[in-house]
Amino acid sequence: MLLNFLDALRAADIPASIKEHLLLLEALDRDVIARRPEDFYYLARATYVKDEALLDRFDRVFARVFKGVLGAEGDEAEIPEEWLRLVAEKFLSPEEMARIQSLGDWDEIMKTLKQRLEEQKERHQGGNKWIGTGGTSPFGHGGYNPEGVRIGGSSRHKRAIKVWEKREFANLDNQKELGTLNIKVALRRLRRFAREGAAEELDLDATIRGTARQGWLDIHMRPERHNAVKLLLFLDVGGSMDPFVTLCEELFSAATGEFKNMEFFYFHNCLYEGVWKDNRRRFSECIPTWDILHRYGHDYKLIFVGDAAMSPYEISHPGGSVEHMNEEAGAVWLQRVTRTYPAAVWLNPTPKAHWAYSHSTGMIRELMQDRMYPLTLAGIDTAMRELTRKR
Repeated sequence: MLLNFLDALRAADIPASIKEHLLLLEALDRDVIARRPEDFYYLARATYVKDEALLDRFDRVFARVFKGVLGAEGDEAEIPEEWLRLVAEKFLSPEEMARIQSLGDWDEIMKTLKQRLEEQKERHQGGNKWIGTGGTSPFGHGGYNPEGVRIGGSSRHKRAIKVWEKREFANLDNQKELGTLNIKVALRRLRRFAREGAAEELDLDATIRGTARQGWLDIHMRPERHNAVKLLLFLDVGGSMDPFVTLCEELFSAATGEFKNMEFFYFHNCLYEGVWKDNRRRFSECIPTWDILHRYGHDYKLIFVGDAAMSPYEISHPGGSVEHMNEEAGAVWLQRVTRTYPAAVWLNPTPKAHWAYSHSTGMIRELMQDRMYPLTLAGIDTAMRELTRKR
């Protein structure tokens, strides 16, 4: 069982080693925990998980491996789930609600709940005493009581002083797709601050020093501090990228707010001799790729965003494009661009586990010298490290 658990952790990309496995066995052999499933869970998690981003994956693996093996311990009273199924709704007028009395303070309510758990032997609904649904009892759900314990169900009147139910909370996983705010945080690794341009910002420290030195108010101004990194963003649109529109919009919004010196262009499937800025006018207002190579300096960072899913001929052969007759293969243009901009990466919104099923993805990865990263928090973080690496 424990060896299967170790294999399952490794299969989920949790770096669990034999050393950690032996440590867990030694801890169990020395009885460092009580023989309870909850204690074993925390011991295993503390032994195997060294990164909080992996907690969610560990929980899923633990639940899958030990499902049905680790049962509830002790003889504590348990409320059957079918008792809590909402089978009736009790609608009360404000006057009826006012006549319903609370049991008292917290201690009295919890003491009464314990007694009801010990006494109640069957399902109940619509009443004013037992644990059930749809009544005026202080225990259960779906009814009304000015103060009580909601057991299961959803809140209706927001009057419960305690909630007893199964709560599902997901830990953060660095393989999850991102929102705009998280993308901004990940992109901030690619920052190099500088003060350039007009002096429009008050330099408070220099003003204080100047005033103290001169004996009168000596105001100093300075240029605004901003991210001096220059970025070219190429976005694949249409076709197989349609399911990722929302994610790409979030990335585009985050990058626009994070980089003052950013230029963006659209392409479809693979980069060819032309790109565009307006998808509605992509045939009438196409921008030659050569112009971009000549207009923007080698110090620009380059990010491609695309799923790299296409016919391999679109990359390897002239005329392979699905939309026009390209005189040169897409691979030729990718090589030109990456030679011009050595700091270049490719962000792929498709889960990394699926990349091996696409031959074209492998071709793009090779052309990008394996600088393709998943469009996740960890993937963007690694990509930004690559872009900041000295060459």
